[in-house]
Amino acid sequence: MLEDQTASPGQEPEDGTAAASRIPARTPAVDPGAEHRRPESSPRGPEGYPGGYAVVDVETTGLARHDRIVSAAVYRLDAWGEVEDHWYSTVNPQRDPGPTWIHGLTTEDLADAPLFTEIADDLATRLDGRVLVAHNAVFDWSMIAREYARARRTPPVRQRLCTIALAKQLSLPLPNHKLESLAAHYGVCQRRAHHALDDARVLAEAFRPSLHLAVQQAVRLPLHACRPLTEWPEGPESPGPYGGAVNAGPWGGRRSRGAPGPSVYGYGYGWRRSRKRPSCPYPNPGRYEPGGRLMQGMRVAISGDTSIERELLEDRATEAGLHISSHVSRLTSLLVTNDPGSLTSKVVKAQAYGTPVLDEPTFERLLEDVAPASGR
Repeated sequence: MLEDQTASPGQEPEDGTAAASRIPARTPAVDPGAEHRRPESSPRGPEGYPGGYAVVDVETTGLARHDRIVSAAVYRLDAWGEVEDHWYSTVNPQRDPGPTWIHGLTTEDLADAPLFTEIADDLATRLDGRVLVAHNAVFDWSMIAREYARARRTPPVRQRLCTIALAKQLSLPLPNHKLESLAAHYGVCQRRAHHALDDARVLAEAFRPSLHLAVQQAVRLPLHACRPLTEWPEGPESPGPYGGAVNAGPWGGRRSRGAPGPSVYGYGYGWRRSRKRPSCPYPNPGRYEPGGRLMQGMRVAISGDTSIERELLEDRATEAGLHISSHVSRLTSLLVTNDPGSLTSKVVKAQAYGTPVLDEPTFERLLEDVAPASGR
């Protein structure tokens, strides 16, 4: 069900549930000391920082690539982190809703909820022209990117910011990097954990003072480029992790409106399920020479978003005789990234080691003509 599409931050809630999901636009969650106060001399925003943010949270049927979104929320913030409005919607995933004991949404709750294709425009409107902000942003962005890919749409997101990375960059004294710890640090009350709208509210309130602290310390925000998916694997249907087939169960009459999406892994898995690859049979010939050919045995690392699903790209490289590595070392032949200006550990290490860097289109083109291993 679509709710609060253009809710005014200062609007009075109609009931207790709504009250838990709304925050006043200009009531800071912490004591408004000088370090958290918006500088009067810069009303348009801090110089060199983004002009606006979309704080996002999605709840899903699980954590794997083939899982679906069951609810989404967005808090739009201005350049100083002040709330402009918020939006929330449940989403019919056209399959088992997954861990209802976590997100609280049952099959019955979602039976009459809109499909993702029906909220895609509303969500895009709220993301357009803004930096997507989320706690563990790679997960939220990946789920959103995949939903838009399924809908044959392109999400209007160019950059994302992870508040976990920002907390580390600011050296916040947190016991861990859970959202509840970040909220407690800034005195933000978390009312309904794992409810998309309340989690987005909590993160919006915690992000504001973090942003002000970053401006005060002249910290470079950990922004990463977002690449829409153009090619991805869709696995076969498999038994659902919660009993019965994934496609089984009552769908409230909405099942006929689209093919239910498969879910291969349970909720306990991480976003990228680890896969044990066979050892590369070829020796490492050393670093890639810019302008030359790839050679079998070269050690390749990949960082950041790729238009081709990472798993597919890695499989193609492996089939071509390359060695896919999960990290960058002095032995790495090249790094593939579409975001060479990011501060990921792989990019930083590649810069330190002088490792050659290629973008995805160039790497994909070179995969078409990989030289055989020396002496083969």
